[in-house]
Amino acid sequence: MKRFLTATAALALTGTMAAADYKLTILHTNDFHDRFDPISKYDGPCSAEDNGEGKCFGGIGRMITAIADARAAGGENQLLLDAGDWFQGSLYYTQYGGALAAEFMSQLKYDAMAVGNHEFDDGPEGLAAFLDDVSFPVLSANIDVSGNNLLAGRVGKSAVLDVGGQSIGIVSVLAEDTVETSSPGPSVVFSPAADAAQAEIDRLSGEGVNKIILLTHVGLTADKALAETLSGVDLIIGGHSHTLLSNSSDRAAGSYPTEVNGVPIVQAYAYGKYLGVLDITFDDAGEVTAISGDPVLLDASVAEDPAAVARMAELAKPLEALRNKVVAQTNEAIGGDRAVCRAMECTMGNLITDAMLARVKDQGIEVAIQNGGGIRASIEAGEVTMGEVLTVLPFQNTLSTFQVSGATLVEALENGVSQIEEGAGRFPQVAGMTYAFDASQPAGSRISDVMVGGAPIDMGKVYGVVSNNYVRNGGDGYKMFRDADNAYDFGPDLADVTAEYLAANAPYKPYTDGRITVK
Repeated sequence: MKRFLTATAALALTGTMAAADYKLTILHTNDFHDRFDPISKYDGPCSAEDNGEGKCFGGIGRMITAIADARAAGGENQLLLDAGDWFQGSLYYTQYGGALAAEFMSQLKYDAMAVGNHEFDDGPEGLAAFLDDVSFPVLSANIDVSGNNLLAGRVGKSAVLDVGGQSIGIVSVLAEDTVETSSPGPSVVFSPAADAAQAEIDRLSGEGVNKIILLTHVGLTADKALAETLSGVDLIIGGHSHTLLSNSSDRAAGSYPTEVNGVPIVQAYAYGKYLGVLDITFDDAGEVTAISGDPVLLDASVAEDPAAVARMAELAKPLEALRNKVVAQTNEAIGGDRAVCRAMECTMGNLITDAMLARVKDQGIEVAIQNGGGIRASIEAGEVTMGEVLTVLPFQNTLSTFQVSGATLVEALENGVSQIEEGAGRFPQVAGMTYAFDASQPAGSRISDVMVGGAPIDMGKVYGVVSNNYVRNGGDGYKMFRDADNAYDFGPDLADVTAEYLAANAPYKPYTDGRITVK
């Protein structure tokens, strides 16, 4: 544990700083998710008209400007770090994979990056292609890639960066459930994050590195646990949970930084909406004596870099026909907010599961289940384009149909609510059934009042289920579906199914009907 002083307390030190004090400005991002174009207030696509009216946020053009401005305003010692998940989340990833992330991260001269779970969405091959195109260290201490010939020797556990003549140790860890939330494959072996991080921290400390940053992709809850457990950490820069830590926003989940066990923790939301800017001072012994900063909101006050805007216009040309195709209309915004769809019934969850069930209702299917983590954006009121639907559902998942017992369905629901405190993506949005849960009860004993088709669930009965191929094959902890009977994983793309359902029910009216009860 290393104690630090808040910005207020640091003011008292200003006049007494020793010559040996070392000041470092850290710029940081996390969970960009291929949002190269500006986003709306709902984190979805934002029209050129709305962008011109100053209603949009983020986009790579604003990110480039914000980083340049922060560098100009910062001191001589600076780092630019990313806590993972540049991959996946827009049509650009569908078209270009990780190539755009590599292009712009290289242009921005990132100093280091954590491997995020979505960097494995196209398997080790997708990450390897990205590594081919970047020169900065891409890190994760708790994965062993030596058994994969594409990644072996290419993902470090840590890096030591020379910044102004001082050695800064960067150690990274990745969420251990990545095997369930992405596609790293059997050749990538995961170990406990805390053990791996401590071993690497101890190794660097033994080599005389006394300033160590933990760059994580595990989520805020896990970051807090690491802060309680680890020793020798000066700062945790996190991602994965899309958490805004801020001293100025009323949306913040905590202060910037948030202190746990004397360790400051920072995170800067997601989707390129904010740039984290942190000033930190170390004494000669490597102890943090002052720390201050706040994420910068990339709103219309931040100008878009003209060269980046031109580059994105060029890259968008192959996508325009698909992006702009109007498929339906909705009377109201359809809510796909992460905080809602991973915790309770949400209107986007109802739309998607209703669409799934309607598509296969003539196949004896009674129940639909969609993981909340597969819902990536909201849709605003008005005309709905295919681009918007694909932003909500970017993973190219296909419909899967199968049969399981009522007992297995209840087990699946228990899995779905087992990590609700962490905002985990496994939360089950459903159709054709209703259920209640009580998060105050232990995981595994939270589900009650399960009804299928209006009747109490029969634990011994076999039910027909539709989900997506990711969930059916055990993603997000749904391992109980792997051995399901009569499984067929090669149905139509979920985005296409949802778009067709919207079109068939236009103008669509979003709704909730109490199918999920929070006790």
